[in-house]
Amino acid sequence: MNRILVGLICMTLLAVNPMYKVHAGMDQPESRATNKQIAIVIDDLGNDMEGTEEILNMPIPLTVAVMPFLPTTKQDAERAHQVGHEVLVHLPMEPLKANNEALGPGVITTRLSEKEIRKRVLEAIDDVPYAVGINNHMGSKATADSRVMNIILQICKERGLFFLDSKTNYWSVVGDIGKQLGVPVLENKLFLDDRSSKSHISKQLKAIRDYLKHQDQCIAIGHVGRPGKNTASVLKASIPDMTKEAEFVPVSKLLKNLTPQIIQ
Repeated sequence: MNRILVGLICMTLLAVNPMYKVHAGMDQPESRATNKQIAIVIDDLGNDMEGTEEILNMPIPLTVAVMPFLPTTKQDAERAHQVGHEVLVHLPMEPLKANNEALGPGVITTRLSEKEIRKRVLEAIDDVPYAVGINNHMGSKATADSRVMNIILQICKERGLFFLDSKTNYWSVVGDIGKQLGVPVLENKLFLDDRSSKSHISKQLKAIRDYLKHQDQCIAIGHVGRPGKNTASVLKASIPDMTKEAEFVPVSKLLKNLTPQIIQ
């Protein structure tokens, strides 16, 4: 009888107070400053990279960007969805300096025809289950190309997806074209692990906290792979302090009231 009574009380608390909710069946620290929001995006899932398991087990809502056509693409996307994380297509796009062959299958280059770009983007979207948006993998050249981005963002509009610009190029045209087409565009503010040491990742998380003293929301990108385990470890350790100041949210939550404008 006592167990039944306790269960009913818990159900009532969940119904009337969302601060009692848990994420993906795991305890989530309570945020004391819900007007401040942090969206952490983790790139490069899909190839069983280091840190993948730790990221998927993170007890806060994350957005994971999964590369298409790789050995664990579907597995990582489905697992992320099952545990409550949000999924993006991490679309390989041409950089200013790199070997395009090293970017994986289906890379979008500026020399492709419109027909081929459409084909590759649509196939990538279909290959990543539960994707609600797209972000660029590399792409410093492609995101500055108006023709290419018009094609990609038109597909986003057709499929009801948003685009997260990783901002690998200051001269990106994604935001401007998104406004023209009426496609929601979000922008990365900083990379957590452009250097993979724990001290640097900690410094970047502090930069987020400083940024949120003057802004209401922040998007930051980390990675699995070489920095993956360090990123997961430092991020997890930071949760108790950071949730005193802001709420961790899926990046799509920052689309609320987008009209359309660029959110960083």
